[in-house]
Amino acid sequence: MASTEPATAARGAYATGRRAREEILDAALALFGESGYRGTSLRDVARRAGLSHPGLLHHFPRKEALLEGVLRRRDELDAAAEEPGSRGATALGRLVDVVGRNAAVPGVVELFCTLSAEATAPDHPAHTYFRERYARLVADLTRSLEQAAEDGDLRAGVVPATAARGLVAVMDGLQVQWLLGRDAPGPDLDMAADLRAHLGRLLLDP
Repeated sequence: MASTEPATAARGAYATGRRAREEILDAALALFGESGYRGTSLRDVARRAGLSHPGLLHHFPRKEALLEGVLRRRDELDAAAEEPGSRGATALGRLVDVVGRNAAVPGVVELFCTLSAEATAPDHPAHTYFRERYARLVADLTRSLEQAAEDGDLRAGVVPATAARGLVAVMDGLQVQWLLGRDAPGPDLDMAADLRAHLGRLLLDP
């Protein structure tokens, strides 16, 4: 009978490697959010992940590859939380859930705000990613608003394409204000509640 030891060892090595990659991505996500992509070095990430610099390079030989991995991981987390098949007002209402989840992971919010601002520079490695991401997001929101209009759920006078861009601006602006206000005195900003109120100005029954 063939020995199962090589296969078991291979599975163990794969699990160890995957765990190391996830720890690196989590460390990079936090540091990119704190210091920006350009303000973070691979050595910084290695230290945060508890690895040597050569150990990190084994998994991510280039800083650009690490950034790609971080952005892909963020998209995977967002996709896993989506509910398939929702449309119109229901799909727009899911945005409130997304914002609520984001409030539980401030590192992800910091990452997005910092990188999206940095990536306005055409030579930034994430420039194309964010340009395409915003175009896709506006298109998806426009479609959901058009569906809401078809279903009789959109308030009179709301133009889907314009409202979609406004929704993106509201969500981004809320994130920045939330990050700035976390250590300020007074009540915390409730991003989900504010977004729900904004949707109430677009939909008849948000």
